[in-house]
Amino acid sequence: MMEIRESILPGIGMKYQMDTASGDRIVIVIHDDGRRELYHFSQEDYDQSRLMATLEDQEARQFAALVGGMVYKPKQLESVEMAFDDLTIEWYRIEPHFGCIGKTIGELHIRQNSGASVIALIDKNKGNQVNPGPDAMLRADATVVAVGEREQQKRFKQILMNGSG
Repeated sequence: MMEIRESILPGIGMKYQMDTASGDRIVIVIHDDGRRELYHFSQEDYDQSRLMATLEDQEARQFAALVGGMVYKPKQLESVEMAFDDLTIEWYRIEPHFGCIGKTIGELHIRQNSGASVIALIDKNKGNQVNPGPDAMLRADATVVAVGEREQQKRFKQILMNGSG
């Protein structure tokens, strides 16, 4: 499962970093004015970017649709007033061997057992659900998006893997 780390860049926007299975690192910086910068780092040298592209908002949306359909619509800096403090948003792909498959969010008592909250469920067969309810079923190869503190995220991942709290 690929972990995506996200960081707020005050006065700039958001930074997303992911390490691929092949060992490469991809960094995406989304500026508040809509520009996106893409950086690629090889595992041989994480300090030196091998490729960099800058995309305007519309170009980035088209690119995202081609790559995977995830879309982030940046807001103007003055309209964004949030502080996550210790909160993180994580994306978890439900692997075929995970114990949570076939169970609902409510059956797993996710919020009570981990403290994390499921904010989206991305399932190519069932469609995307924002803020899914307790009756939302977890299926193999779906992606669960959760918000919580680091320790809550660790407990949440264990619940997904084990199928219980």
